[in-house]
Amino acid sequence: MYTLYAIPNCDTVKKARTWLTGQGVDYQFHDYKKQGIDRQTIEHWLTQKPWEELVNRSGLTWKKLPDAEKPTDAAGAIALMMGKPSVIRRPLIEADGKIIALGFNETAYQETFSNGTTVL
Repeated sequence: MYTLYAIPNCDTVKKARTWLTGQGVDYQFHDYKKQGIDRQTIEHWLTQKPWEELVNRSGLTWKKLPDAEKPTDAAGAIALMMGKPSVIRRPLIEADGKIIALGFNETAYQETFSNGTTVL
């Protein structure tokens, strides 16, 4: 089973969800706005990806942050992601505890969900 972590009103997330549904991919949706995100999950992700890849520095949430609130290390990034999960790059798809997709790219999704190749 796949878990898609995101916020529902993001256009990129909408594209990913539409694609997954159209391909018959079964997944659970984890809504950051309603369910939040815990430290343990973020720390687990950080064993697979550096914080710089998990934080979406091109999004509005990041751009609106005062420079003093922008993290310079993993500890700061964890605190930011817990407090403002909209700053986490999305969608993030996890299977069996592993990040298999970060962001949305139709070609990469096709490869991932047809033969198990990891998208990163």
